Amino acid sequence: MKTPPITQAMIDAYDEYTHLTLDRRRFMNTLTRLAGSGAAAAAIAPLLAANAAKAAVIAEDDPRLTGKDVTWPSGGSELKGYLVHPAEPAGKLGAVMVVHENRGLNAHIRDVARRVALEGFVALAPDFLSPLGGTPADEDAARALFAKLDPAVTVDNGIATVGYLKDHEHGNGKVGAVGFCWGGGTVNQLAVHAPDLAAAVAYYGAQPKAEDVSRIKAALMLHYAGLDQRINAGIEPFRKALDDAHVEYSIFVYEGVNHAFNNDTSQARYDKPAADLAWGRTIEFLKKKLA
Repeated sequence: MKTPPITQAMIDAYDEYTHLTLDRRRFMNTLTRLAGSGAAAAAIAPLLAANAAKAAVIAEDDPRLTGKDVTWPSGGSELKGYLVHPAEPAGKLGAVMVVHENRGLNAHIRDVARRVALEGFVALAPDFLSPLGGTPADEDAARALFAKLDPAVTVDNGIATVGYLKDHEHGNGKVGAVGFCWGGGTVNQLAVHAPDLAAAVAYYGAQPKAEDVSRIKAALMLHYAGLDQRINAGIEPFRKALDDAHVEYSIFVYEGVNHAFNNDTSQARYDKPAADLAWGRTIEFLKKKLA
């Protein structure tokens, strides 16, 4: 059977499933209707989801890097994460927190951390599901856990991570953050609540409340997908609040691409030209702000 073409309606249905309803049966029923048959829907669903087998752009054992799993304290608990930096650092480096999507700390985000480290940073990808035992291997199980997280605890854990990176032996004391999807929203919240954060890059992330924006000290870079109506509804109120508060920021909207366009493990939504352009802007920004 030839796989039917993936339509925008199918992508929208997947976005609703993964970010709003978490109801897989409802999603598959919708996909079956859109695809024309259950068999076609079963063939399309994996193309909409992330493929862990495609996660490694930078090998775990790349000799240019040193990486390991680490823990650090936050309040009375312990956080887990993946730390990676150049094997032979040329002096002290800026540090970057890499914040995962609503799938948790998976192979793709570990790979993104390695990409950041290769650009000359100390990179740390925290597992924000640590309070619930860490990220499970099953993607749907991981997504379900996010509803159980206490947002205030998540912010506190992010602040603790900024502090950990600020004092890292290879760091220069300057800390930035980059996050995707759920992680983008988390980075926006950290910009509000973590005064020591120097730079924040949010990819298609939910915006903070307008009344909180005046607390932001970090410089912001905000990437949005042109077809992402759910998140983009908050752009203009956020822009106005940033202007009113005189926060340094830049906003980029990549027309014709979908939410999660940067995730190269998702065949249907990944857009290489937009991802490459956004990534180049991100690294240039972080190098400037964390030098």
